[in-house]
Amino acid sequence: MAPSLFWWSNEKPRATPVVVKMSNPNYSVVELSSPEEDDLAALSSPGGLKGARGRNAKQLTWVLLLRAHRAAGCLSSLAAAASSVASAVRRRVASGRTDAADEEQEEKEEMVPVASRGLRARFYSCIKLFLFLSLAMLGFEVAAYFKGWHLGGAAPELQRLLAYGPLRVRSIFDWFYSGWVMVRAEYLAPPLQFLANVCVVLFLIQSADRLVLCLGCFWIKLRKIKPVPKSDGSAGAKEGDLESGADKGFFPMVLVQIPMCNEKEVYQQSIAAICNLDWPRTNMLIQVLDDSDDPLSRVLIEEEVAKWKNDGANIVYRHREIREGYKAGNLKSAMNCSYVKDYEFVAIFDADFQPGPDFLKKTVPYFRDNEELGLVQARWSFVNKDENVLTRLQNINLCFHFEVEQQVNGIFLNFFGFNGTAGVWRIRALEESGGWMERTTVEDMDIAVRAHLNGWKFVFLNDVECQCELPESYEAYRKQQHRWHSGPMQLFRLCFPEIIRAKIGFWKKSNLILLFFLLRKLILPFYSFTLFCIILPMTMFVPEAELPSWVVCFIPATMSFLNILPSPKSFPFIVPYLLFENTMSVTKFTAMISGLFQLGSAYEWVVTKKSGRSSEGDLLSLVEKEKPLRQRNLSVPNLDAAAKEGSLQLKDHKKHNKIYRKELALAFLLLTAAARSLLSAQGIHFYFLLFQGISFLLVGLDLIGEQIE
Repeated sequence: MAPSLFWWSNEKPRATPVVVKMSNPNYSVVELSSPEEDDLAALSSPGGLKGARGRNAKQLTWVLLLRAHRAAGCLSSLAAAASSVASAVRRRVASGRTDAADEEQEEKEEMVPVASRGLRARFYSCIKLFLFLSLAMLGFEVAAYFKGWHLGGAAPELQRLLAYGPLRVRSIFDWFYSGWVMVRAEYLAPPLQFLANVCVVLFLIQSADRLVLCLGCFWIKLRKIKPVPKSDGSAGAKEGDLESGADKGFFPMVLVQIPMCNEKEVYQQSIAAICNLDWPRTNMLIQVLDDSDDPLSRVLIEEEVAKWKNDGANIVYRHREIREGYKAGNLKSAMNCSYVKDYEFVAIFDADFQPGPDFLKKTVPYFRDNEELGLVQARWSFVNKDENVLTRLQNINLCFHFEVEQQVNGIFLNFFGFNGTAGVWRIRALEESGGWMERTTVEDMDIAVRAHLNGWKFVFLNDVECQCELPESYEAYRKQQHRWHSGPMQLFRLCFPEIIRAKIGFWKKSNLILLFFLLRKLILPFYSFTLFCIILPMTMFVPEAELPSWVVCFIPATMSFLNILPSPKSFPFIVPYLLFENTMSVTKFTAMISGLFQLGSAYEWVVTKKSGRSSEGDLLSLVEKEKPLRQRNLSVPNLDAAAKEGSLQLKDHKKHNKIYRKELALAFLLLTAAARSLLSAQGIHFYFLLFQGISFLLVGLDLIGEQIE
């Protein structure tokens, strides 16, 4: 049938099908469908239009009811969340437990040097001094505001005041306030503005470095650049031939080391995963390097090693009574064993790492016919990245680190910092570079820098992953970050003469000194803390010194956007990520200062606490794929037998949440500055200070990580 020539005059039904389903038992399920032909015919009858309007009104009513129901559910969820946060805050305040209590306990156990205690006390005192001054200035500024003093840095009233002096004012308060305005304009604003400008320049340089890294990563993705192993002297192997070396009988002697210390939570899963590596048992030896000072941990780990040895695994247990040099000393001691000379490569896995069965087949072939290659590093993946807000934010940081920093440096420079685990070293490269040294708390970065100075090349494999855990509590994460940011500054002091004397190119030396150490390890924590936690609040009380809005808002937002690109599922956390990174700048800044000036806290080594979360399904499927001799589920520890070994004094390291004083003091400082910014009507500055202060408040009350009832 041909369409009507007057199709534009045909009125189509405006009603749309709507299905309303209510979870509330007081409502029934009602299905509203589109009008049928009978209903359309009824429209032409008298009163039909009125009936249709009535049905449309009913549909609109049900839609409004549905949206009201959803809104009520959202409000109830928000109320429940607010109630849980309020109860957690009450528990923190009622318990009165702060980080000071832990510091006092460490002092009693003589774990913290005297210099470190003094640094912590002085830094906290400086923050409190800033807070008290800001509160006093806020009260002073509020009183002046209500007396009619609405002055800005370039206001005509201020210029006239500076021209005629404070003697023409009317009252004593006006005389004091006019004197304060003159002091801050002539003496405080210039140095504060100079420091702000310096930090802004450093901020722009670091942002440019971050942008160049992102462009390099984009180029790698666009051109599909990836390392390929050499095979039979050819330029490279095909993409599908990653395990070609192993398939052709390339099974060199590999030593696998598992350093651990009091790892009761994770020792079983790591030993199980490594014992199930797909590699000839005659060509692989597993060393469990136990530095535990807890007798129960020592007995349990030794028992687990004995069980796997009885099942046919080529595994040995080593324990040091004197724990000198921490992890570096442990690895150094293991490398001094006489049988190490029979092995060509060494793979290192921390106690919470679980490599896949084909890990060695995917990494070791890169060493074949490539005598310049010293290290093959795999990326990390995390079994608990969605556990809480803290683990989600860590996942953003580490995804950028591996996807962008490590991959770009590996492709274009053949150098990056060794991550300390999930990597395979050529033993000759370790020996020629001086071996493991205990001089810093970042022994992995130390050996990587020395190997680079000796001409060894590194390969990073972004598509080979090794599962591990993220710290779930803020306390564990803070101690980990302190070690990661104090150690590089220690290393820079020690390695600087070696870098200058090294027989490497000028550009490699420049990259090591300017980019690897100064920009990414020193400047980043310095300007992040100084600019956003000190200078920005002070410019609210000294408005003659200004920070542009693009420094406060737009560039940080752009950098956060770039950081979050490697983990696109984390985009809803882009604002919390920006605020949290500024919050962590306190810990990173103090760690950087302690490492740069060789203070006592730079030598602290605290093992990151593990929760023992693992992908049990992956482990079980991993075990099922192995030979019958090695088909064994995770063993149940024999605690009774362990107790009979002797009087085991179990250490009670009960977890608890606490209040962090520095973060809490900075929260009040930033919130005070936010209140002061209202007097100057600075919108972006106010919102940034407000939300940054709330971020410090949440972290100071330990509400961001694992919550312990």
